[in-house]
Amino acid sequence: MPVRSFERSGGAVGVMMIPIPRAGLLRQISGVEAATEVPGVEGVEITAKLNYPIQPLPEGSSYLGFIFARGETPDAVEQALRLAHAQLEFKIAPMISMGLS
Repeated sequence: MPVRSFERSGGAVGVMMIPIPRAGLLRQISGVEAATEVPGVEGVEITAKLNYPIQPLPEGSSYLGFIFARGETPDAVEQALRLAHAQLEFKIAPMISMGLS
């Protein structure tokens, strides 16, 4: 496909990979709508599946999802990402080992 332009639109953009806070089963995610309403936030994509085991890095190999933001300065974008992340709440149930061998 032909490229229309190589010029940037100006401002700053950023993405936060939403970290997994602890291991367990992801049961519920809340606050996504509030996170998307933070000024500068362009999107919140949750990629983790409910009722599946999750594991934080370095043992794990993924994130809960991503937050995308755009602003006038890098500081404004960072602030928007942090504020959006603070709106999110994840309910994670502990994994129960059955101890069977």
